[in-house]
Amino acid sequence: MVKTTQDSFSQSPDHVFFGSSGAFRKIGAGSLGGKAQGLAYIHDVLLNEFHSDEFPEIQVKIPAMAVICTDIFEKFMARNDLYKVAYADLPENRIALAFQRADLPFEVLGELRRLIAQVHTPLAIRSSSLLEDATYESFAGIYATKMIPNNQYDVNTRFRRLVEAIKLVYASTYFKAAKDYLKITNHHLEDEKMAVIIQEEVGKRHGDGYYPELSGVARSYNFYPVGRAKPEDGVVHLALGLGKTIVDGGISWSYSPAYPKVDPPSRSVEELLKQSQTQFWAVNMGDPPDYNPIEETEYLLLKDITVAEADGTLRYLASTYDPYARRLSIGLGSKGPRVLTFAPLLVLEEIPINKLVASLLSISETALEGPVEIEFAMTFNPPRFGFLQIRRMVVFKNKVEITEQEMAGDNVLLASENVLGNGVIKNVRDIVYVQPEHFESKFTRAIALELAKINRSLVDAGHPYLLIVLGRLGTTDQWLGIPINWGQVSGAKAIVEATKEDFNVVLSQGSHYFHNLTSLGVCYFSVPFSSKYKIDWDWLSKQEIKEESQHIRHVRLPIPLTIMVDGCGGTGVIHKS
Repeated sequence: MVKTTQDSFSQSPDHVFFGSSGAFRKIGAGSLGGKAQGLAYIHDVLLNEFHSDEFPEIQVKIPAMAVICTDIFEKFMARNDLYKVAYADLPENRIALAFQRADLPFEVLGELRRLIAQVHTPLAIRSSSLLEDATYESFAGIYATKMIPNNQYDVNTRFRRLVEAIKLVYASTYFKAAKDYLKITNHHLEDEKMAVIIQEEVGKRHGDGYYPELSGVARSYNFYPVGRAKPEDGVVHLALGLGKTIVDGGISWSYSPAYPKVDPPSRSVEELLKQSQTQFWAVNMGDPPDYNPIEETEYLLLKDITVAEADGTLRYLASTYDPYARRLSIGLGSKGPRVLTFAPLLVLEEIPINKLVASLLSISETALEGPVEIEFAMTFNPPRFGFLQIRRMVVFKNKVEITEQEMAGDNVLLASENVLGNGVIKNVRDIVYVQPEHFESKFTRAIALELAKINRSLVDAGHPYLLIVLGRLGTTDQWLGIPINWGQVSGAKAIVEATKEDFNVVLSQGSHYFHNLTSLGVCYFSVPFSSKYKIDWDWLSKQEIKEESQHIRHVRLPIPLTIMVDGCGGTGVIHKS
């Protein structure tokens, strides 16, 4: 993604990792991987370009981290004879267990043990592969990330948990999602090598949970501007707790940095309440969970925002709903349901978070010479801002014009005024869709498995397809949509998210989801039930059925569809021929 030098990393002989003058530590001699390279690069940019005197009350930094380079991964694979397991078509749990039974190279054990002996705060163990965060092939959200509490008294226990987390990230290199994604991007398994980031977790401890008061994803380009906002104004998504809520497609607060005081569009205060975050993720610092080293969420807790109020972490985030006046008042000064509107920050500007994010987006966009997406987390009292990740965004500029006449008529399968992507696609004959008459939100986990199976067969056959689903695709909340990862729908050339009258959720906002769409040139259509454009479900039901399951139908057309997307205007149409 970007270039950096080894000089960006602390390599002092005393082996001090966190709390040293250098924010980075390099373990091994291979590549840092895309994600770590991006952070190393932006670390140097911020040192030279960020004017901290404009935000004297906020400490801005990239959380301290150590990077285990790709050469360690290669030694781990070779010495444990793991390639035959990795390349085999095995269930993910078998691959993960095989990796857990293997030994890390002895060369790194001493450094890892010294690290864990010094650090007693929670850690995020993240992937940083060779291909990850590449501009056109992002692999965003494909590999594992594991948070560990790192609060056990015994250093041996903390060391084992760290090693287990590293091995899980290594194993995820060969999970089905990654393998399917590699096929789509025309890479071979042997092309990929994994580096691992061990990073200090931004947050504070509150009872049995550790979390940041604020997490965010900001983009300098917005594919779906509303009101007066323009695409170039960008968009920011905010949430309480760990950023998993946002990147996995959960409910978050969205706004334009150019108009931070403008609420997301809604028809009423009551509807706004339904679209507001009510749960948040935290690292479990309490009683240890059931032992499950191959589960990403082993040490995570999903909490209600009432817990956050008891923790005292809603001070800068919440408004209060008055059911009698049917209005919101900023802050916690009155009794009533708390609503995460982030108004103390965005409207009252008690801490200039929007100004800070806008400044960082501008600096990053200039440095990377194009639109960017950044992830961050923040704690208050005192305000501390952690810059967690940066990626280039792909914004296609080729002009495609779609007239109003082309968006209507008997030859139109569907159309939308909320579309992502750009261009014309004419090689898709296969359509995979959720049967609306069989859809209920309680079945979304089963639907995810059915979709993954059909996707795998179409990817193996080399058949791109149109995917039509109900609700959000890729959310971790099964009541909002279908909890599937990107690799399980990797063969889709265009994706349509729709809603029903009795299932009218806000459609996708997930970071990883959108980054993969734009990086791979996949077109995305949003067709809510309230749209003036409808999907021709009746026509779909009459097409040749190639495969059908309880909730999913795969049809093949005699001639290809014509998929047209105007990336500048945000409109798109799919013609039946």
